[in-house]
Amino acid sequence: MKEFKYTINGSPYRVVVVNSDEESVGLEVNGTPYVVELEQKKKKSISRIQRQVTPSSQQREVAPKPSVTRTSVAAAGSTQINSPLPGVILDLRVKVGDIVKKGDTLLVLEAMKMENNIQATSDGKVASISIQKGDSVLEGDVLVVIE
Repeated sequence: MKEFKYTINGSPYRVVVVNSDEESVGLEVNGTPYVVELEQKKKKSISRIQRQVTPSSQQREVAPKPSVTRTSVAAAGSTQINSPLPGVILDLRVKVGDIVKKGDTLLVLEAMKMENNIQATSDGKVASISIQKGDSVLEGDVLVVIE
């Protein structure tokens, strides 16, 4: 039994919760008993989103989720460019074999209705591209490897 004291529009009320279950609550307001029926909330069905597997996404390496754009050493002298956040690849600006300089835009990633330029973090040659235009990527997915 819980007791509450309320003042509504200057009038004092003493509310005692006598009993409760999932369907109703028994109350006494200033000594007068009431039964309050509770409205049942409709449970929303939770749908799971499954990533569509494409031939190019099967070859992707799984990387830990970074908190910011992060590169990591893939092999001796190689640098991986990982996705900074989940999104969709809008445009590829390089192809395998291209020579890039630090700061060059490699691809455009759409995330949260904004276009984000993903840039090279080092000079080198594009060794591999793990994605295609239109692919959905998750945070941390390997996008490009630069040697």
